[in-house]
Amino acid sequence: MKRPVMHTVLSSILVLSLSAAGLTTLGCGSDDSADAAKPEPGAAPAAAATTEPPPLPEDVRDVAGVAKEPSTGGKTGEVSGEAPAGAAREPGRVVANGELVSPVRSELAVKNPGRVARVYVDEGARVRRGQTLLTLESDYLALELKQTEAEVARAKAAAAETERDFKRKEDLLAKDSVSQAAYDRSRSAHESALAAVASAEADRDLSRQKLRDAVLVSPITGVVAERRTDVGEHMGESSVAFVVAQTSPIKLRFRLPEHYLANLREGQPVRATVDPYPGEVFSGKVTQIGGVVDPATRTVLVETALPNADGRLSPGMFARVEIDVAPARVAGKR
Repeated sequence: MKRPVMHTVLSSILVLSLSAAGLTTLGCGSDDSADAAKPEPGAAPAAAATTEPPPLPEDVRDVAGVAKEPSTGGKTGEVSGEAPAGAAREPGRVVANGELVSPVRSELAVKNPGRVARVYVDEGARVRRGQTLLTLESDYLALELKQTEAEVARAKAAAAETERDFKRKEDLLAKDSVSQAAYDRSRSAHESALAAVASAEADRDLSRQKLRDAVLVSPITGVVAERRTDVGEHMGESSVAFVVAQTSPIKLRFRLPEHYLANLREGQPVRATVDPYPGEVFSGKVTQIGGVVDPATRTVLVETALPNADGRLSPGMFARVEIDVAPARVAGKR
């Protein structure tokens, strides 16, 4: 009877000992976990573990992107004032595109009909004012001039004879040796002879002018833009032989937005560059400001004269223009 009781007591003691050991181990593990969870002094807190959300459907990605845009200081609709790279401009400087045009474009035609005898210039040639461009056949004109000169000589001879007769009649009338009627006839004949001389001289001058008009000269200094005739061609009174464009000075035209109109004035400096001469700046001044704003583009036309004595700038060239336009003043401020 004593052996079973002793076995039972021993079993109970063993169970209690194991339970106590388990509780002690559990308590130490909890302390170690707590100590491990505590951050060391001066150490940075551990980053919280994050899990990436699943990708959004395509139809809502744009909305999600707008929602994630950084705030602009808490003001809705405020835009950053930083300009993109290369877009910065000096204050008051405006850049525009323009075109070079000829200030004068002349269509040259002969004054009298005739056949072309010789052409001295071709298209693209540079000409100066008064330079001969072509001549018409003038053989008959030269003969006509000789004929009129002979008529002048004949009229002058007749006038000289009537003048001598008139003076004789005048002396005889003073001595009452001739009638008044004879004197009047002599005076009338002399006056008629003088009128004949004037008429012959007018015909001679007209023949000379026709001979001069057989030579076509350039009225301006510029470039032959077009040549419309050749040797042997018959030219009528309205037939255009050449088109000459003035190139010095040359005109530069460009347009600016209407809000610059109040700050534009004649004489403002303008700088222009063209592709054929990269890096070279051509300077001029504003010569004319259009008084009408284009209702379609809301721009105003500006014209500038550029010196072009060497003729390097040609009509039709594209130009980039820079002009300093002071910003408009705000009302109430000085």
